[in-house]
Amino acid sequence: MHRIAVLAAPPVNMFDLALPEEVFGQVRLDGRPGYTVLTCTSDPGLIETVTGHGIVVPLGLDAIDDADTVIVLGTASWADADPRILAALRAAARAGKRIMSPCLGAFLLARAGLLDGRKATTHWGHTAELSAHFPTVKLQRDVIYVADGPIFTTAGLAASIDLYLHLIRTDYGAAVANAAARLAVAAPVRPGGHVQVIDAPLPRDRVTSVAGTRSWALNHLDEPLTLAALARHARVSVRTLTRRFHDETGLSPLQWLLQQRVGRARELLESTDLLMDEVAGRAGLGTADSLRQHLVREVGLTPTAYRAAFTRLAPRGAVRPDPDPGA
Repeated sequence: MHRIAVLAAPPVNMFDLALPEEVFGQVRLDGRPGYTVLTCTSDPGLIETVTGHGIVVPLGLDAIDDADTVIVLGTASWADADPRILAALRAAARAGKRIMSPCLGAFLLARAGLLDGRKATTHWGHTAELSAHFPTVKLQRDVIYVADGPIFTTAGLAASIDLYLHLIRTDYGAAVANAAARLAVAAPVRPGGHVQVIDAPLPRDRVTSVAGTRSWALNHLDEPLTLAALARHARVSVRTLTRRFHDETGLSPLQWLLQQRVGRARELLESTDLLMDEVAGRAGLGTADSLRQHLVREVGLTPTAYRAAFTRLAPRGAVRPDPDPGA
């Protein structure tokens, strides 16, 4: 079981504070929780929230000692950062813990020196301030979250959900992350490279959106979906389809399609004992060789290694032959 310490640096946003338990608490592995989430602060007891209401946090900073992951929450000015919290963050970094900060928490990490020379992001409305006060941070202005080694930062509260689901997928695989997303009524995992703000007008009506075509494509990933086929389903030209896909997802149609196919392959590797060619075919990736190339590029693991790390199947007495070359 992974242990998460949520470090509250008041004043905190109550939604921000509840989100880790809401998302990570959805994870179940054969009926058992996948995470334990504990909230701590420098002065246990009643702490301030941004709305003026108080909330009780019973644990002190020593709760971080046994944690694998530390999530830093707080909206206070970086100049007023509690030295005890900064010291706890530095100690956690030295211990090699995974550390993340949603939205304005990036300022606390920067103040602690944990973002020096690292890639990071924050809410688009505060990127100029972060860059001005912490010039050594390699600021990524247009993405929803960034991972640089064990340090993670996000662009805002909604982007935190994307990051938390990404971490669940990293820890337990795509099937478990997608199940958590469904329980939280959230979108499936979005890569961190998605843009924060898409500067495009809202569709005038439902007909102008290609959301219906994306939903249709998800049910036909094993078919040879071309740009022409997608455009035909959306009843628009290929040029219009491409523009609307980018406006709505930040990706081209083919980039989005490949992302979904790799995700489907990951789920099949985790939840079935299909041969690699069968997995590739059902995901629309063609052959076992193609599956291997895309998976290595995406997660750095061959299909065999990925299945061994994330399988949700009970062990069997016999192992089916695996045609995955070079695993």
